[in-house]
Amino acid sequence: MLRLIGRLVLKLFFRLELRGTIPPEPPEKLLVIANHQSFLDPALVAAYLPFDCFWIVHTTIGAQWHFRIILKFAPHLLVDTSNPLAMKQIVQFIDAGKPVVIFPEGRLTVTGSLMKVYDGLAFLQAKTGAQILPVNIEGAVFSKMTRDKPRLPKFWRPKVTVTYYPFRTLPAPQGRSAKERRRAASDQIRGMLEEIQFTSRKQTSLFETFLDSVETYGRNWLVADDIRFQPQTYGMVLKGALALGRLVSRLSAEGEVVGVLMPNAVPTIMLLFGMFSVRRVPAMMNYTSGVDGMQSAIRAAKIKTILTSHAFLDKAKLGDKIAQLKDVKIVYLEDLRPAFGLTDKLWLILRALPSPRSVMVAVKPEDPAFVLFTSGSEGKPKGVVVSHGAILSNIDQIRSVYEFSCNDKFLAALPLFHSFGLTVGALTPLVTGSRVFFYPSPLHYRMIPEMAYDQDCTVIFGTGTFLAKYARMAHPYDFYSVRYVLAGAEKLPEGVREVFMEKFGLRIQEGYGVTECAPAVAVTTPLFYRSGTAGKFLPGIEHRLTPVPGIERGGMLHVRGPNLMSGYLRHDNPGVLEPPSSSEGPGWYETGDIVEVDSDGFLRILGRVKRFAKVAGEMVSLELVEQIAHLASPSRVHASTTVSSVRRGEVIVLFTEDRELKRDALQAVARQNGFPEVAIARTIHQVDKVARLGSGKIDYVTLKEMAAKLSPESDQVMTA
Repeated sequence: MLRLIGRLVLKLFFRLELRGTIPPEPPEKLLVIANHQSFLDPALVAAYLPFDCFWIVHTTIGAQWHFRIILKFAPHLLVDTSNPLAMKQIVQFIDAGKPVVIFPEGRLTVTGSLMKVYDGLAFLQAKTGAQILPVNIEGAVFSKMTRDKPRLPKFWRPKVTVTYYPFRTLPAPQGRSAKERRRAASDQIRGMLEEIQFTSRKQTSLFETFLDSVETYGRNWLVADDIRFQPQTYGMVLKGALALGRLVSRLSAEGEVVGVLMPNAVPTIMLLFGMFSVRRVPAMMNYTSGVDGMQSAIRAAKIKTILTSHAFLDKAKLGDKIAQLKDVKIVYLEDLRPAFGLTDKLWLILRALPSPRSVMVAVKPEDPAFVLFTSGSEGKPKGVVVSHGAILSNIDQIRSVYEFSCNDKFLAALPLFHSFGLTVGALTPLVTGSRVFFYPSPLHYRMIPEMAYDQDCTVIFGTGTFLAKYARMAHPYDFYSVRYVLAGAEKLPEGVREVFMEKFGLRIQEGYGVTECAPAVAVTTPLFYRSGTAGKFLPGIEHRLTPVPGIERGGMLHVRGPNLMSGYLRHDNPGVLEPPSSSEGPGWYETGDIVEVDSDGFLRILGRVKRFAKVAGEMVSLELVEQIAHLASPSRVHASTTVSSVRRGEVIVLFTEDRELKRDALQAVARQNGFPEVAIARTIHQVDKVARLGSGKIDYVTLKEMAAKLSPESDQVMTA
């Protein structure tokens, strides 16, 4: 009878969707574990279970009069979770065969994402050997039955999904002490909650996910802004997307790859979502790659049309480069405005805006969403086709470990042709209700810290090089509102990590990613952080390491997961999709990086296979060469490459911006740190600026060409 009443109450408060298979009866020992979003979560978990459970209730909750009334109708145990005796009492309940429900976070979320997991509650499973019934609750945070603190829209009948997963048993936590074993148990439970949160995601397209966010947060919710300082709501972005989508549909066919050459700005986002709505595939043109790079992209992806803007080309001084492109039609958005006539306006007002789902073209999760292009730092750029499902999987993977919410504001300065800037900077905030401020260039080192201060941004990100420049130019108070500093695309120098902590009191979260994985693969988080590593693998990503001849530590990293690309488009085989495959089999991707993974699951990048040199018969990491240079001259930029040598096999050439750096300084650092002598650059080439790509990465192709002209065979220092 109580269950029937509970179900009626739930139908009153929620639009409830149940997923998964509900077990008919419990095993001998059962621990039901769920995330905690609202005060009605116990009812959401238990209403459809066919057996009674005991509820673990904190004494502070049980002391409140309204909860005391509710608890009279439910079997429960009042405990102080910080009391070891209380934990023993719960263990006795489980050992006696009584199913127990716990919320291991111990409190309601204020972000919509997971909070910390209490070690004592997590250790219950290890202590009792009970099977776990995982339950994931999604959407209850938008109900009226939550905390008042988070700035979240509240509804009387929000859409709530409750997913029941099959029973599982976790391995016994390892550790030398009871404290370590409790922490290991907590990490296991946290990892399980992250996994089920990720796997419960909705399989859909980017435009449909965007519409879900519009409906969740409302059309008046401010979501995006740029240097025009005209804040845009979800409704405004939707209106622009629908209009641009209708115009683009007249210029191209369904499924066609269309080039996009646009700045970091709100109209660009409108254009992208408009293209999604009519099933066109944006190819994000890297305008910093020069005419040759863009022409290679046009050929590889068989691009017939490029969408751009007169204003952007004028400000970026790209007009001459665009005029040199061949076999492609250039369309300017400003010129399309007169084509949006009365009929189009009536369609927009009377049909598209009232019911956007009725006008969008159906898109499957596995359909292409973007064509991105590799950086070209080590060769000709390749087209990387990523699907809607891959992009959304990566967003959900990121959200499962970072608690981004609509209280956050992103500062997006990395260009949108960069997968990090696209997925993390633009798409993640737009589908999570967070606000985003677009800035047109990551190279304005003085202005970006000022924008972070002026716009009260809470999330900033960039490459290690860019972050170093921002730190140097910023006032100590510029990042006062920042909660997260995210670094990716290149290895983070230790000095940058130190200056952010010393000057701003901020710990940089470092990640590892590749364009082929849309892009994030592993990240550090506030809960799982180890200096010098790229954190732990994201949920849903499988990995394998294979040995590399001549390299003793670590192995070649292969990955597989739902965020993996659909395949490559190569310059020498235009328009033909090459699915991912490696020595581990189809569906695996060989990253080209040598890594090691420690016993706690933290990933450490040792270098790229192509960034190893064979000097006098020994394999030498060029990352180590650069590390030695950085220790000798931490305030300058250094990059290394190799040239062939008859006597030594290969000779290492170090390019440096330090005009005073000599080999004796490198030798002193190597001796102090126990680095091998062979890892010291034989030739030092002093330059004003080390060549870089538009994304901020070192341009190793250019450096290789420069080094080839030096023909170094003896120890020397050369000045440009």
